[in-house]
Amino acid sequence: MIGKNDFQDWKGHVPSSGLVTGQSEDEAGMVHTPPEKRSRRRVRLAWLGAVAGIALVVVSTAGVRQHYVEANTESYYRVLLHGKDIGTLYNKDDLQTLFKTKQQEYQDKYPDEVMVLQTDGITTEAARAYKPEVNSEATLDKLGDMLKAYAVGVQMVVDGKTIGVVKDQETASAVLKGVKDYYISGETEAAAAKSKLTRTAASAASATSGGDVQSADIREKISIVPIKADPNKVLDVKEAVKVLTQGVESPLVYTVREGDTISSIAKRYGVTQKEIYQNNPDVKELTLQIDDELKLTVPQPPVTVVTTETAKETIVTEPEVEVRTSSLLPKGKVKVVRPGQTGLKEMQYRLTKENGEVVKEEWLGQTVLKASLPTVVYRGTKVVGVGSGGFAWPVSGAVISSSFGERWGRAHKGVDLVSGNRTIKAADAGTVTFAGVQNGYGNVVVISHGNGYETYYGHLSKILVSTGQKLSQGESIGIMGSTGRSTGTHLHFEIRKSGTALNPLKFLN
Repeated sequence: MIGKNDFQDWKGHVPSSGLVTGQSEDEAGMVHTPPEKRSRRRVRLAWLGAVAGIALVVVSTAGVRQHYVEANTESYYRVLLHGKDIGTLYNKDDLQTLFKTKQQEYQDKYPDEVMVLQTDGITTEAARAYKPEVNSEATLDKLGDMLKAYAVGVQMVVDGKTIGVVKDQETASAVLKGVKDYYISGETEAAAAKSKLTRTAASAASATSGGDVQSADIREKISIVPIKADPNKVLDVKEAVKVLTQGVESPLVYTVREGDTISSIAKRYGVTQKEIYQNNPDVKELTLQIDDELKLTVPQPPVTVVTTETAKETIVTEPEVEVRTSSLLPKGKVKVVRPGQTGLKEMQYRLTKENGEVVKEEWLGQTVLKASLPTVVYRGTKVVGVGSGGFAWPVSGAVISSSFGERWGRAHKGVDLVSGNRTIKAADAGTVTFAGVQNGYGNVVVISHGNGYETYYGHLSKILVSTGQKLSQGESIGIMGSTGRSTGTHLHFEIRKSGTALNPLKFLN
């Protein structure tokens, strides 16, 4: 090694800079450095150069890679349904395009409804990633299969139960009007049969005519509630009217009324007599009584339409009988000296119906269209117990509460009369053939008038005559009541000839 003294020995032979002219510091050092040191120095310098080169390469490679990653990093959108990934999209506007397309598809499928696409819970989130796997088409296809739509509608609710769903409030109003019109016009055969004043065999010449509807109201309160509806369950006006007027089959307990028969009940409800007998094995036609209960399975409408209307009935009136006494005839002998002529009168009624069935009948009055010509008869000297053939009203100030014949789905053999004066009188002279209790009639008086005619007076609260008693026309025979099968105080009055019931209104004037 070169020591301090050695350096000092060289000092006078080298430039002050320590370098030989034209040499680098390293070269100068190597000139004066021993060989083994020069070798180690070269290795060190080579290593430093290599490290520097590697660092340069690393820095250069990192820069290239960063540029490459940045160049291949893309923006896209995640599509989520209630926070759950559905797929990915490059352009979120494609989602709105899908919504419009599906909306139109549903609207075209249900053109009569207002369709709303259900997009609640569908959201997007912006994202960036290196070479992301984005499949917009698959995402849109998947989401398109999941998208559903509902129809804007309203449900009609009665007593908490939905009875139908329609498009809107306007349609619901049209349905309710249609239900009222259904019963007003009597579209069904059953409704027409219930509302028509039918002719009977005893009054074959009579004619009937419908009147004006005074009111029509739905008894139940119907709530209209907006809902999101299944378009397949939205009804149009015609379908909804059918649901509200026909209803569905369900059990019904029917209480037998005056004049009912198994056949008339079956016709009224559109069922067969066989079905009635199957549901009621103990019931017999001939033993059917008022207030008996029958189990039926019939369609029951969910609403009750109450209508009030007027009706008119034209009936033929029998001529009055003008009786003249004659001492030339034997007692009880009657001789017609001038035949009478029938007349014509119009009866006016007010009918209250529930779903087309008459539940109340009110007689409003009558108008004589053609007066009858009286029949003039001669009768011998007064004979008690033989009728003249002319009948007087059995109660004064009478109001008819129920008329005669096959009317409104049931038979009625007489007329029901009510009055403030409850005293009942014989309609014509005759002999009492029965005074007591009969099934259905309660307390009843039957008078034979000796000329083929009989009169019946039913539901009396008190009987004032006895069997075999002879009566003059106008004699008191009992007090009006509600005995037997009766729904209120009234007189059930019948006129029969040779056992056949006739319309009393043809004889009473």
